[in-house]
Amino acid sequence: MEKVNTLVSKPKFIKESDNEFFLNLKQKAVQLVNELEDERRETILIKAILFPLLYIGAYVSAIIWGKNSIVFYGCYFFIGLMLMIIFINLIHDAVHHVLFKNKKLNNLYVYFFDLMGANSYVWKRRHTRLHHNYPNVMGWDSDIDQSPLARIFPHGPFSRFHKYQHIYLPFLYSFYLLNWLLVRDFKDYFNKKRVIWKVTEIPKVEFIKLFVFKAFFLFYFIFVPVIFTGVSWWQAISGFLLMVFTATGFSLIILLSPHANEDHDFPLPDDNNHLPDSWFMHQIKHTNDVIHDNWFIRFFMGSFNYHVAHHLFPFISHIYYPEITQVLKEESLKHNLPYQSFTLGHTLISHYKLLKKNRNAINIFEETM
Repeated sequence: MEKVNTLVSKPKFIKESDNEFFLNLKQKAVQLVNELEDERRETILIKAILFPLLYIGAYVSAIIWGKNSIVFYGCYFFIGLMLMIIFINLIHDAVHHVLFKNKKLNNLYVYFFDLMGANSYVWKRRHTRLHHNYPNVMGWDSDIDQSPLARIFPHGPFSRFHKYQHIYLPFLYSFYLLNWLLVRDFKDYFNKKRVIWKVTEIPKVEFIKLFVFKAFFLFYFIFVPVIFTGVSWWQAISGFLLMVFTATGFSLIILLSPHANEDHDFPLPDDNNHLPDSWFMHQIKHTNDVIHDNWFIRFFMGSFNYHVAHHLFPFISHIYYPEITQVLKEESLKHNLPYQSFTLGHTLISHYKLLKKNRNAINIFEETM
């Protein structure tokens, strides 16, 4: 049984005054799933088989025909795309136990994430216990609370270099996945001040898995091409970096658009450790959708644009979010809920504006006399 840190007091939401409304909305969402399940289940299975095969096929092609530099770099670029596509479509659903109906099969599938260089143990807990429960809450949202170089929270610690964060962060963001794969996971394991230790005591066996999977990831992407294909070390390393930077470029679109922008607040618990809203209202207020929608986004990008529905119903697969979001929009209009949806360009510009605002030590979100 997993050890949990019981010494840390988690923030509490106010009493669910809107519980009846949320239960009604949840019932409608489940009803939609039941109606669409027969035709949509096939899509899930196709993705679960097709995307890993494309990933493996591109890697095998790079090894077999890697002496041709165009083929080698082309395959590594494609693998970078598949890293992001597999993560947002399959690993994400498997972590929430909605990829397959069998819980054990979902847990087994998540190990594919370790084979792709990330650590599934800490990410699962960061994502499901921290980010999903406390989006935009400082000290608890692990997706935002990542690096002291970024001052995303307006009430966060201030350093002099934050004055220039709107200049250097857009550049440093390109190293996001490289930092995640080679630095951040290790920090989460060995620094007990990290936010992940608030919700779990990492078992010793996971430390072994961390090093084994990281070593294997670097071995098959850098060492194998050199040994079996005959490419030079600099080609193997540059191909690896191309793959990671490609995955980063597409993943940042997904990660930056739904929460960390100036359209949302960053609430703090009061003296009694209570947040100002109910859980349901907190998710609505601090998450937004992205307006753009087409078949490509739904099939390859995991319907990332329907993010509010995901936060409200993480127990439902992304393939049902378009229809659920339509119901959510109708109910929001009917009951005057603060549902928000913006263009992708707006969210990215809004994030940049947030960086500029938070470069100052003064909390510009508070009124001054």
